[in-house]
Amino acid sequence: MNPELRYAGGLLLPQGHDSLVHGVPRAISGSVHALALGGGYSVGPSEGRVVYFGRNRPEVHICIGEDDRQVSRRHGELRHWDGRWWLRNTGRRPIRLPRSQWLFADEDAIPLSEGYTPLHVPGSREREHLLEVFVTGTDGNKPASKHTEQTDMPRRYALSDEEQLVLVVLGQRYLLHDPGARPLTWQQAADQLAELRPEVAWTAKKVEHRVKTVRERLSQDGVPGLTREEVGEPVGNALNDNLLRELLRSTTLIPKDLSLLD
Repeated sequence: MNPELRYAGGLLLPQGHDSLVHGVPRAISGSVHALALGGGYSVGPSEGRVVYFGRNRPEVHICIGEDDRQVSRRHGELRHWDGRWWLRNTGRRPIRLPRSQWLFADEDAIPLSEGYTPLHVPGSREREHLLEVFVTGTDGNKPASKHTEQTDMPRRYALSDEEQLVLVVLGQRYLLHDPGARPLTWQQAADQLAELRPEVAWTAKKVEHRVKTVRERLSQDGVPGLTREEVGEPVGNALNDNLLRELLRSTTLIPKDLSLLD
């Protein structure tokens, strides 16, 4: 990469620059700012403009994971196209986005939303390398401070008493803070429900049907990752895992709900 052209029209962010989570100074609408541990880069929008990031400092705009060979020399890029910034993975390992979404090298680029987006590149020995990205909004300002405004309540989802019990049984390992939590199998959940509510003829199929009803309802309400079309094959536990994590994130299910299992 020609060093004279490398940063044309852009601005280097020095090592030790403040985190982008707090926003950025006023900038041209649609500008992108990207920051890693060793520094970063910001540049305005221009059709076809590309910002590269990866391990090979001389050949990228933002160096990330410089001492970690699990990070590719050019691991990804931010490209401005059709009025938006798009993220593409060009490395060997996937990039993790918010909501446990993974972007692999063979997949299409995905658009970045306005505001703050943390990206994580997995490295060696359980390391994760953070790349902070901030796309300025239409007014070019960082979000206004709201120090004294009332806190927004989490958006909780309505569940019937039976649905809540089924989901607490299915997701009890998540509520117990198990770091490797997975949903119970349909049969395991049915066996425990039969002990808790013997008056109901619980079967694996009945549990599956109750959970599927909740997934479909939340999917229609805009929650992503709850259909086979979104997740792709093989599905495995992905649908129920996404459902349970959303229910915990929204505080629809909380650890004290484990009392239902007593």
